[in-house]
Amino acid sequence: MIQLYHGQLRVTESTLLFSKSDVERLLDIRSCIKAVENAFRQRGEGRLATSGVLSMHVDGGGFHAKAAVLELARPYLAVKINANFPRNPSARGLPTIQGVLVLFDATNGFPLAIMDSMAITTLRTAAASAVAAKFLARAGACTATFVGCGVQGRAHVAAISAVVDLHRAFVFDQNKVKAGAFVREMQSLYPFEILLAEETRAATNASDIIVTTTSAERPFIGIDDVSPGAFIAAVGADNEHKQEIDEAVFVQNVVIVDDLDQCATIGDLHHAISAGVVKKNLVRATLDEVVAGRKPGRLSNDEIIVFDSTGVAIEDVAAAAMVYERAIAEGIGTTFDFAG
Repeated sequence: MIQLYHGQLRVTESTLLFSKSDVERLLDIRSCIKAVENAFRQRGEGRLATSGVLSMHVDGGGFHAKAAVLELARPYLAVKINANFPRNPSARGLPTIQGVLVLFDATNGFPLAIMDSMAITTLRTAAASAVAAKFLARAGACTATFVGCGVQGRAHVAAISAVVDLHRAFVFDQNKVKAGAFVREMQSLYPFEILLAEETRAATNASDIIVTTTSAERPFIGIDDVSPGAFIAAVGADNEHKQEIDEAVFVQNVVIVDDLDQCATIGDLHHAISAGVVKKNLVRATLDEVVAGRKPGRLSNDEIIVFDSTGVAIEDVAAAAMVYERAIAEGIGTTFDFAG
């Protein structure tokens, strides 16, 4: 639209509103993986790809705000505010995670879009794990264990199978009924064998890839649960109270992180640092450095590699920009004028 602003005519864009279903329609996992890989590559190459995070805890949950800027078709900035209340599903019938994301034009500050953040968070998190698996899982990896049968578990089966030729997957969740239903659902969607694991150790020891997407506050993957050559995507620990991987796993094994400062503060890595078993400078590389070829990832088939994933806001920008650009091309979204 054309508006008069301080005596001058200017052309402005309308802000678009996207629901969760809009985002899910516009963003598929394979495209999201490509977008997230590109974001990490740009950061690794030293291009415009900066991010930051702010967290606040309240009784029964917490909030975090993540912001980043990334230069794609244009410079974009996204700010995502997510609420995380683990007791919501059982106590209130609400999702654990709720939130919104605002996408800005980073050249002039205009809010291009406001969208539900749940689908964005789900897909970009799984996409980051897939990028890490693509670069860090050993050659010929074909067996995986997925611990956690929630939304992230479902997204990670899709993401990992998009980059790895899986032949078999094990699934575990403390809720056996939920796990059984998850196995049946996944088996109807994917051609590889999907089996319900009665306990984690036998499954993880038989797997090339281990993915943990739980809200656990005590570690359940120890040194006896992992075989040589395994790749672990530790996804659940996104605040300092959560932990999935025992500190001992970090000792003498390779650690790759999505963001070093974040992982040292809120990831599984921070527990190992606090316990004094590893130091921050012993981390081999960040994912962006591996993707950009600046630092090595896997050096041998026998290395055990832990990818500590706390969620980097450049992932949000990459996914949100794709949603926005596809919406513009397809004429999707509700317009809203803040100046009206």
